[in-house]
Amino acid sequence: MKINSVIKTLVMSDFVINSAFGLSAPIFAIFLVDNIQGGNAEVAGFAASVYWIAKSFLQLPIAEFLDKTDGEKDDFVVLVCGQVIASFSLFMYIFATLPWHIYAIEAFLGASMAFAVPAWYGIFTRHIDSGRTSFEWSLESVFSVGVATAISSALGGIIANRYGFNVLFVGAGLWALLGALSLILLYPHLKKSDGKGETFETVEERAKII
Repeated sequence: MKINSVIKTLVMSDFVINSAFGLSAPIFAIFLVDNIQGGNAEVAGFAASVYWIAKSFLQLPIAEFLDKTDGEKDDFVVLVCGQVIASFSLFMYIFATLPWHIYAIEAFLGASMAFAVPAWYGIFTRHIDSGRTSFEWSLESVFSVGVATAISSALGGIIANRYGFNVLFVGAGLWALLGALSLILLYPHLKKSDGKGETFETVEERAKII
């Protein structure tokens, strides 16, 4: 089973980032009740809505912009910046004390993911190995989402219970930042063209076509 370097990097990075955010996701409501003045189920519901509104409002225009620019360097820059900025939202929870702080953080996170998600999808789709479309998308779903969430959900509860939420958010933020920075490994494999002209990633690839 051979998987190219781009897909491997994207999947591993996504595993790290999803596990970082998954550390706090199952116990986020408890954090709101214990640490936010007036925090309750209603605040948790509005926080989720703010995230999805911000992400949904921005993601399509950003995706449209990325599709109009040739090559993958723009996708790369948007992806790395979006993921790095998103990782800082985890540190922000440490300083939150009021519901509006949470809403602001969720809007910030939603906006940053609106940049990262379409760029990630674009690069992943263009580099899928021939004849492996279903498998490689499933690999992302099972490993980077399913396994990452399963592990981090249990681990997050243990860390918060034993060491507190501040330790949890610092650890999760650093872990997410590591996952975001690992995307730099993609740079040597970027395509100079994504369909508007010939695409040759390496001299070896040109030789194979010839």
